[in-house]
Amino acid sequence: MAQRRVEAVERALSLLEAFNEHRREFSLTELSQATGYYKSTILRLMASLEVFGFVVRDERGIYRIGPACARLAPLAGEGVRLEGLVRPVLEALRDASGETASFYIRDDDERVCLYRENGRHEVRHHLEQGARLPLDRGAAARVLRGDGESGDVQVSRGEREPSVAAAAIAIRRPNGELLGALALSGPRERFTEALEQHRNVLREKAEELEAHLPHGPVTF
Repeated sequence: MAQRRVEAVERALSLLEAFNEHRREFSLTELSQATGYYKSTILRLMASLEVFGFVVRDERGIYRIGPACARLAPLAGEGVRLEGLVRPVLEALRDASGETASFYIRDDDERVCLYRENGRHEVRHHLEQGARLPLDRGAAARVLRGDGESGDVQVSRGEREPSVAAAAIAIRRPNGELLGALALSGPRERFTEALEQHRNVLREKAEELEAHLPHGPVTF
């Protein structure tokens, strides 16, 4: 996926990141030394941040973090809605494979189909969102049990339903903690020739999803 980046925005965010619990205020010269930016650049960027309340500047020209940061901070504490991150990935998986795409989490000795997008084929594996399934059978179950190496795509054929095959891969948080399993499932006969394609698209979308997971809490 192409990354569209705005250099001025990144520089402004770098200025904000200079502030921390050990360094709560900066003069213009100190900000220039901390970031390596020219003073003229800092003045322009900080003026924009000041307009929106992200920094304040006192009569001595000393900068501090502004009230807008405090207003946004509680929203981060509530956690990112996981569905908003997972749903587009499931839709992309379904569109790329034609098969049913799903996301599972572990709940004690069961796995829960938290989100799903059913396949587009007339004959497909139909999953109910919220369904609770055993943890002893299926590709997603093996992922959630921690079987195999990290990054492996687990494959099952007829383990839970005789006519159904599935492939699944782990989704991990930035700290390495297992969050859930991303899976594709469909009729066994369609998974034979297309299996390698399914493996590749699962790896690709898993990397994409993990890249967008926050370090902080997520809500289901």
